[in-house]
Amino acid sequence: MIKIGIIGAGTWGLAIANLLAFNNHIVTVYARSSIQVDSLAKKRKHEKLPGMKLDKSILFTSNLNEAASSKDIIVIAVPSTAFREVTNSILKHINGNEYLITVTKGMEDKTLYTMSEIIEDELKKAKIKCNRIVALSGPTHAEEVSINMPSMAVSASKSLKAAKFIQDIFMNSNFRVYTNSDIKGVEICAAFKNVIGLASGMLAGIGFGDNIKAALITRGLAEMVRAGKALGCKKDTFYGLAGLGDMIVTATSMHSRNYRCGVLIGKGIDSNKAIKDIGMVVEGVNFLPKAMKIKSKYKLDLPITTAMYEIIYNGKRVKDMLNLLMLRSKKSE
Repeated sequence: MIKIGIIGAGTWGLAIANLLAFNNHIVTVYARSSIQVDSLAKKRKHEKLPGMKLDKSILFTSNLNEAASSKDIIVIAVPSTAFREVTNSILKHINGNEYLITVTKGMEDKTLYTMSEIIEDELKKAKIKCNRIVALSGPTHAEEVSINMPSMAVSASKSLKAAKFIQDIFMNSNFRVYTNSDIKGVEICAAFKNVIGLASGMLAGIGFGDNIKAALITRGLAEMVRAGKALGCKKDTFYGLAGLGDMIVTATSMHSRNYRCGVLIGKGIDSNKAIKDIGMVVEGVNFLPKAMKIKSKYKLDLPITTAMYEIIYNGKRVKDMLNLLMLRSKKSE
């Protein structure tokens, strides 16, 4: 059996823990709060995942060394804003022979690094050699994965051998995993699709229908491809599970916190209050300033992304920004 440490006890971290325990691996989950650890260990439940019963074999700890040392695989499942700090702490407890998996969707503000690039950067600083960095992504709501509903994901790595190893570890009759060598493309998809999820939710909150939502997803995909191409990613990645697949589920489901946040804003609720009401990190909001930096750096046409930034950060009205998008100068598809 494989020993796996999961760093982060949010909904996605716990859903993955249950999946891996179901696959008969030895799973230890780290949470910073000892109170949360005690609650999870005793109740085997999480309030945001009412349908899930945590496998009795899963161990919980607030000791990072216990969660990270002597493990075959370490899964980092923390918000993007805490990713570098947590990764730096983890590296004090490893030797470089582990598989390091990121399941976090976003980019770092100052560097515009993806999560795998942050891992690489911290490994370099710590002078640890490791070529087993993998990003796991795709249309995978924790609410469904946690109760073994059929789902699919992508295991992406510069090392195809590493990607295939993680594919085997995660895959079962309810969770199919594909591989991809374009790890940056997979991570760019994971970050950008949250913006479209926000926008789709806003349209739903206003009360608009399926026509405009379908158009938004289609044009949102075009923006994502445009950004990916500028960043050196493979175009095909954006039409697969990590791109179009994840965008569809993020832009159409109330399981998506980005979509739910957008719905609240579309109904006229202030963006700060909407984020607070969600009660969890809304990665699309965190990503918008980074997306605008990418737009500026590469001189890209990202109208939907720009509209979302104006609504969230400059207080513009949703309907006004939609009018601007609808009436912008004529362009071919």
